[in-house]
Amino acid sequence: MEKFIFYFIAMVMVVFSIMAVSSRNIMRSIIYLLFVLLGIAGIYFMLNFYFLGAVQMTVYAGGVIILYINSIMLVEKIGEPMDAPKLLHQLIAGGISALGIGAGVFAFSNYSFTIAAEESTTTINDVGTAMLSYGENGFILPFEVVSMLLLAVMVGAIVIAKSYHQKENTK
Repeated sequence: MEKFIFYFIAMVMVVFSIMAVSSRNIMRSIIYLLFVLLGIAGIYFMLNFYFLGAVQMTVYAGGVIILYINSIMLVEKIGEPMDAPKLLHQLIAGGISALGIGAGVFAFSNYSFTIAAEESTTTINDVGTAMLSYGENGFILPFEVVSMLLLAVMVGAIVIAKSYHQKENTK
C-alpha cells in the first residue's frame, strides 16, 4: 500500500511539474507549483520526517508561493497569457533538463542505498542543535541557503512584476 501511495504522489508531482512549466498563465503555474511542493511534503511525511515535511509546507509551499502570488497581484492583468518562449530558449532549457536527468540517473545508479534504522531517538533539542551548528552534522549552511532562496524568490517576483508593468506602460 505504501508503494502505491508513493507512486501516486510521484505521478501527481510529475504531472503538475510539467503543467507548471508548460502553462502560459502565470497564476495557474504558481498553483501547479504549489501542488508539487505539497507532494514533496507528502513524501517527507511518508518517510516519517515530520519536521522536514512541516518545513517544506511552511517555507516552500507557504512562503515561496505567497511571495509569488503577492508579486503577481502587483501586475494589473493577471489573466493574460505569458509570451511564448523562443525556440532557442526551449532547446537550451531542454538540454539543461536532459543533463540534469542524466546526472540524477547516474547518481542514483552508482549509489549503494542502505536501509536506515527503524527507530530514531532524535529529540527536538537535537534538531535545534543541529540546525544551528556548523560542524559535520550541522545544518546552518542549508538553513542560510534557504534564506538566500527566499531572497532570490523575492527578487524574481519583483522582476516579473516590474517587467509586466514596463510592458503595460509601453503600450
